[in-house]
Amino acid sequence: MNIRIIGVGKIKEKYIQLGIDEFKKRLKNYCNLQIIEVKDERAPENLSDREMEIIKEKEGERILAKIPQNSFIISLEISGKQLSSDDLSKKMEELMVSGINDITFIIGGSLGLSKEVLKRSHFKLSFSKMTFPHQLMRLILLEQIYRGFKIMKGEPYHK
Repeated sequence: MNIRIIGVGKIKEKYIQLGIDEFKKRLKNYCNLQIIEVKDERAPENLSDREMEIIKEKEGERILAKIPQNSFIISLEISGKQLSSDDLSKKMEELMVSGINDITFIIGGSLGLSKEVLKRSHFKLSFSKMTFPHQLMRLILLEQIYRGFKIMKGEPYHK
């Protein structure tokens, strides 16, 4: 299984990068993991709605350019479907059983995802109604992917 995470912006906090590195190491036993960072646009305070859309469109073009044609796309967005860890594990397993061996998760920047990215997504996933920093979301997503594989394989995981 190929798992790709496309995230807008770089990880700046050392403690987040250490967590990401730990889960990348753990996931080597379950999948081929690729993390792709795309450049974020500067988003000063007090942007108009149109200016926000332009920023999301620019970031969206960079995201779309990194997605392989055959990949199943799961975008992370607040209005998406909320799943339990067990349900996410089942979703990943269903995709694999149906012959899909390439999944791309997309984490937008501080303003969210463009309409074009959302249209291209096959599944919209929400981790909560709360908003999380996109850097931290990358770590949370990796942990849940790892947990999903552990559940799928029937292996113990510390709760």
